Amino acid sequence: MTVHVEDLDHVRLVTIDRVERANAIDPETSRILGDAFASAATDDRVRVLVLTGAGERAFCAGMDLRAFRELGDGAPTPVNAGIDIFTERYYPKPIVGAINGAAVGGGFGIALACDVLVAADHARFGIPEVQRGLVGVGVTSRVALRLPPAVVLELALTGEPIDATRALALGLVNRVVPLAELRATALGIAERIAANGPLAVRAAKEVAVTAMHLHDAVDLDALRRGAEHVIRSADAREGAAAFLERRPPRFEGR
Repeated sequence: MTVHVEDLDHVRLVTIDRVERANAIDPETSRILGDAFASAATDDRVRVLVLTGAGERAFCAGMDLRAFRELGDGAPTPVNAGIDIFTERYYPKPIVGAINGAAVGGGFGIALACDVLVAADHARFGIPEVQRGLVGVGVTSRVALRLPPAVVLELALTGEPIDATRALALGLVNRVVPLAELRATALGIAERIAANGPLAVRAAKEVAVTAMHLHDAVDLDALRRGAEHVIRSADAREGAAAFLERRPPRFEGR
């Protein structure tokens, strides 16, 4: 199983477990994650979710490029196949992200779908898609709602990550703790939220998110249609191949 789901009283702990692939998202993982969040949304026993990754290397490396290359032209990207229930649509219950390592590409987008972020002190955040000849529409648009324009452009255009210390200074994460304290800290926050009135918590999230324009503010479908030619390009295939073959990509701009 690539995702572990554990219900702890009123908190659902969801762990992505593909350590050998840096917890990257393939179609099966996306489907299981989507199911875990869909069932929690209608389960009154679950008041808060905590999302984390297995191991200490990565929270999530985003789309599994091996799976992307195997799917071929015209197929949906694996990272969007099932998890859009909480990454691209308003999700009614609070999500605490426990970022145990690198959150990059679509993995950064998944982290940004969380309402409260606790990061291990070695965690880092980035949008490396341009280095692979791709464009991260969902993650870039979400980052643009959280960070100053200059930082957004730095991340999106260079593909270079920022560390947890800088993420905290920018207000991207709520707390930075040693890895050994990460799970307990995230669960502690979740339990504190779960102890509050469930209806009040859900209403408070809706008010806050609506006021911040984090949903219905960006037409992601339109942005994705505009970038469709990129993911179908020779550059995208070359970027994935170069990554898997551990060599610099040879982009031609087509």
